[in-house]
Amino acid sequence: MADFSDKAFDLILEFEGMNQPGKWPGGASGITIGYGYDLGFTNAGKFQDDWGDKLPPDAFTRLQSAIGLTGANAQKKAPQFASIIVGKDPSLVVFRDRTIPEYVATTAKAFPGLDKLPSDAQGALVSLVYNRGAAMNGDRRIEMRAIRDAVARGDLQAIASQLRAMKRLWNPKTQRGLRRRRDAEAALVESCIGQNN
Repeated sequence: MADFSDKAFDLILEFEGMNQPGKWPGGASGITIGYGYDLGFTNAGKFQDDWGDKLPPDAFTRLQSAIGLTGANAQKKAPQFASIIVGKDPSLVVFRDRTIPEYVATTAKAFPGLDKLPSDAQGALVSLVYNRGAAMNGDRRIEMRAIRDAVARGDLQAIASQLRAMKRLWNPKTQRGLRRRRDAEAALVESCIGQNN
């Protein structure tokens, strides 16, 4: 993963934070460990591949019971994991070696032409997809579709503008983190304007 933007890597880590399984993140999330690794949206084989040699066997076995649980079901389960502490070092390894390459591929599929953008701009869009997914349908995805079109044109300013426009979706008082993340992603894209890829 040598060509992934260091600035984007740090941006994602900053906004995801380090999750422990005993504290449920809220909303539609499942039990989340490390840097945004949501057990509600994985399967047993992938969890084994990603974390099987990174967690103590007992902790791994216990956490397997959270696979596929989301929302209120995950919230009820979280207290059972309060004694499990997931280390920062193995979390970074999973994030760097397993999660980011997967999201780079998902982002490239969602935004054709991504590979022609500067590295930091690509990374900002990986952060977006890591946070929101790659879906394009519906009123809450208007900006995603506009970004897809802007990526195809290589229009960095339009990409940044659409990232900021997306803030309409989140309450300025209660969802400041999501709004700040879009601003940070937009600023990272704008930092590339005038650069040669």
